[in-house]
Amino acid sequence: MSDYQEKFIIGLGNPGKKYDNSRHNIGFLLIQQFAKNNSSTFLLKNKIRCKYSEFKLDGVVYRLFMPTTFMNNSGEAVRAIIDWFKVNKDKLIIVVDDIDIPLGKIRVRKKGSSGGHNGLKSIISYLNSKEFLRIRIGIGSPPVVEEDKKFNTISHVLGNFSQQEKLILNKIFCQIIYSLQKLNDHNENLIICELNSFSLNEI
Repeated sequence: MSDYQEKFIIGLGNPGKKYDNSRHNIGFLLIQQFAKNNSSTFLLKNKIRCKYSEFKLDGVVYRLFMPTTFMNNSGEAVRAIIDWFKVNKDKLIIVVDDIDIPLGKIRVRKKGSSGGHNGLKSIISYLNSKEFLRIRIGIGSPPVVEEDKKFNTISHVLGNFSQQEKLILNKIFCQIIYSLQKLNDHNENLIICELNSFSLNEI
């Protein structure tokens, strides 16, 4: 048996430079920041359909993934990760955006529906299960298009974060990364409660 713990953290997003700073890519942005904090770089791993980074910190091996599939096919990469590393889905942590949560808020669940998120929908389909840990980071609701009184969801999620929004994101990312480093099998519920009750005023 290995004498270290492993954490598998998968950020969801779309590959390609034009999506780099989009709201839909918040999962990518989070794990890129986590890797940067630890001077770790990403390598393309075609067999698991991801860009992959790993580093060891305080006896824990962090394995970070950015699927090279598009968001709607995220499940293909997640399935490949599970099969390649022979890891149970219970060990996965999925990081995604959520338009139903205000910017600056976080929601963590161990199981649940896709909530209309195409990335989660694909993962649920490929795993045939809704039971995996997901961290949903709020990006706020899309603005209403006055002409037809409908939400312009696509433009919102594929649009880039403003400078002010990036300042908020930096604080959110600090809290999530800190919590991921503390997370283990013994305090999982406590960490989830802390993240769900997180307030920007605390930073």
